[in-house]
Amino acid sequence: MRYIKFQQIFITYISGLIFTGCLNTEGTLEIKGKVEDEHTKMKIPGRNIIVQGLVKNEKELVPIEAGQFSTDSSGSFTYTLRKIRNAYYYNFCIVGDSDYSFKTKKFGLYELQRNAKYLFFSLNRLVDFRIRIYRKSTSPYCDTLYLSWESNGIDFKVIYPYKIENYGMPDNFYGLSAYSGLGLVWIGENTNSTIRTRVFADKMTRIHWELVRNKERKEITDTITCKRDIINTVYFTY
Repeated sequence: MRYIKFQQIFITYISGLIFTGCLNTEGTLEIKGKVEDEHTKMKIPGRNIIVQGLVKNEKELVPIEAGQFSTDSSGSFTYTLRKIRNAYYYNFCIVGDSDYSFKTKKFGLYELQRNAKYLFFSLNRLVDFRIRIYRKSTSPYCDTLYLSWESNGIDFKVIYPYKIENYGMPDNFYGLSAYSGLGLVWIGENTNSTIRTRVFADKMTRIHWELVRNKERKEITDTITCKRDIINTVYFTY
């Protein structure tokens, strides 16, 4: 039984190599598709898309630009894609802005050719999100507060740029998070702050706090499903 199973796997592997080797990686490919809002299903016009062919270079895949285009007023696109020699995979990078976050979708060349006239991308809408921090305690003066969040499972550092009103004391610059690994950092008394950013609409956003006080660490987690067309706000008082 083991021999038969191994033989089946070996035949499948060899067939895959032969099939891949038969794919023509040069020339052009006519592609068509659409981009829409994941929740409302409304088409998204004027959305820029960058296509990269992935070519193997020693131990990694190197992206080479194969073209770029935009959806029309109906949220659809038609484009003649230049195939990159020796590229068996392609990234379709949908450019983000204040309305929708960026998104990258990877296709194998066979899959791309098979679905060339029926490509489909869905995007999650971004909405306003505020985090307000208020310190009411007067002692101890050396509290340390860490903050991070994720929306739809994606880390806050890559979803959308954030702005902070009041970093706190000069040595509380948010760059300290790179050393703590726990997120943004506030130390001491002057920590009343507002963080302004955007997260995914209709998706769960999870906020993580860690408060270190008198050498004791306390973890707090809050969640919110942010709604469209309003400013979604969470508060943390300590």
